[in-house]
Amino acid sequence: MLTPSMEDYLEKIYELMAEKGYARVSDIASSLSVQPSSVTKMLQKLDENQYVTYEKYRGILLTPRGQRLGKLMKERHHMLEAFLRILGVSEEVIQKDVEGIEHHVSPSTLSSLQALVLFFEDQPQALLDFCRFRADVEGDPDKAEP
Repeated sequence: MLTPSMEDYLEKIYELMAEKGYARVSDIASSLSVQPSSVTKMLQKLDENQYVTYEKYRGILLTPRGQRLGKLMKERHHMLEAFLRILGVSEEVIQKDVEGIEHHVSPSTLSSLQALVLFFEDQPQALLDFCRFRADVEGDPDKAEP
């Protein structure tokens, strides 16, 4: 079973590989603000659990299982960002909150949030109505537009 930390590493490795075609210990360490030795320990755990193939000084490869889960983590992250944007949360707060939410929400809740995000993307008038409602409730006319 994946821990929240393992999920963060898989998401970051997936992201780096999508961006650059590879992921190095130093890239992961700087992206996650951790020491390279911590990255190496986690890579060994991920390798033991067959999420990555890792050989010291040779590089990191996501296994098909790791690729699938890394992609899922990235998609979950984007969906939560979209959901919080719909709610009118500021960008600075979104980044902090997504990190806290993504590891502590049940799969069924995530599925419901995903459906809501997709609904608002498919129904722009409903999103506009929601934004206007929120602006009225909060007494902030600036929030009347998505």
